[in-house]
Amino acid sequence: MREATVAVSVSALALSLAACGSLLGSDDGKEQNKRKGDAVTVGLLLPEKETARYEKFDHPIIEKQVTKLTNGKGKLVYANAEGDADKQSGQLDQMVADKVDVILVSAVNAKKLAPAVEKAKEADIPVIAYDRLAEGPVSGYVAFDNELVGQVQGQAILKALGANRKNSKVVMINGATTDPNAPVFKEGALSQLQNQVEIAKSYDTEGWKPQIAGEHMTDAITAIGKDDIAAVYSANDGMAGGAIKALKAAGVTDLPPVTGQDAELPAVQRIVTGDQYMSVYKPYPEEAVGAAQMAVRIAQGRMVEYDALAGDRSENATTKNIPSLLVSVRPLTRDTIKSTVIEDGIYKVKEICTPELKAACATVGLKG
Repeated sequence: MREATVAVSVSALALSLAACGSLLGSDDGKEQNKRKGDAVTVGLLLPEKETARYEKFDHPIIEKQVTKLTNGKGKLVYANAEGDADKQSGQLDQMVADKVDVILVSAVNAKKLAPAVEKAKEADIPVIAYDRLAEGPVSGYVAFDNELVGQVQGQAILKALGANRKNSKVVMINGATTDPNAPVFKEGALSQLQNQVEIAKSYDTEGWKPQIAGEHMTDAITAIGKDDIAAVYSANDGMAGGAIKALKAAGVTDLPPVTGQDAELPAVQRIVTGDQYMSVYKPYPEEAVGAAQMAVRIAQGRMVEYDALAGDRSENATTKNIPSLLVSVRPLTRDTIKSTVIEDGIYKVKEICTPELKAACATVGLKG
């Protein structure tokens, strides 16, 4: 498994931009003519509210960065599709009609969004895929290393099961098939789990909904037996919560290791109490800051700086060599809460350690 170190940091991005500033004199006249000032409008389209991170982190961080990078003269126009792919296509069309300078979009359904992305290109408005790789002629992509997310989850299961894991039955609760990230998470996890454990049941979960994940878990318990499930691969924290609820409802008191992703506060608290084995910490500030920087630079026509930020390359079903910024991730377990979400200021100890969790927090060294 690739080492889970942070590939991009806010400070590194800032240094990148500063370094690029020294290259601006080398721009040709054509690029200089395309330059815009600080009064740019950035459109931001996020996919849903089931996952807490979008409203809690992504939206406010990107908005703050756009303001900072444009000296208070830029504007962010925001909409959330609330899981509705058709609604999101309409939102993107509206931003094109309103003539925003650039659009950041995290797709509800990558394929369905492609015609709207095409319309934006025809209107000469760049679209940067954010967190989820939309189809169509996107101009850039900012996301976490999704294959590594799945690898970290799969590796955690193997560590939890130990050496005698060969015949262990694992249930996989995967994300929504409409999300282009979901199959990548799944493939990353399977790269670790295949030939190491038995995948006894595997489910794709519409809309990443915890309730549906709970129904999948109940079905797996019926099919396999509550005492024969060695581990549960859940692709994110919300679904992990649904699976754990179903396990408890079935009378399981010694819970199997359950994975997650996103480091949501309830999941961190479940990790403290031992109900959830791990999550994947994705440093949202790094991803959001990088996205804001790319969006503002391409809106302003500052292509030297844009290219310096987008050092990776990706491809979707319709477009190759998409300039990309891929941010690494870290496993979040009881041993790494301090070095991830606490150290990065995502949560304060008092947010995690509510009065009823103080004893559990003390056992993992969280005090304050």
